[in-house]
Amino acid sequence: MYPFTFMTLATRTIVLAFEAQTVMTLRLLAMNGLIPSRPGETGRMISEKLPAFGEAGIAAAAAALSGKLPDQVMSAALAPLSRKVRANRKRLTR
Repeated sequence: MYPFTFMTLATRTIVLAFEAQTVMTLRLLAMNGLIPSRPGETGRMISEKLPAFGEAGIAAAAAALSGKLPDQVMSAALAPLSRKVRANRKRLTR
């Protein structure tokens, strides 16, 4: 493990949390009619959770079963979640 591995992982986790909070804020604003919203956004925010966390779990399990280090397992789990949250943020801010 490299000396800055923990910091890199912590930074990725913080960015994920910040982007998730941004998505939640944008969706709440849209639900209250304060910003425009695409049809089906409310349903999407519910239906996207299970596949995203399933993908994260599979990625983490695959990394763990292939003998990766704990930080690599966590990074593997964060990657699909980060992609989904980032895509949501970009879509909601267009």
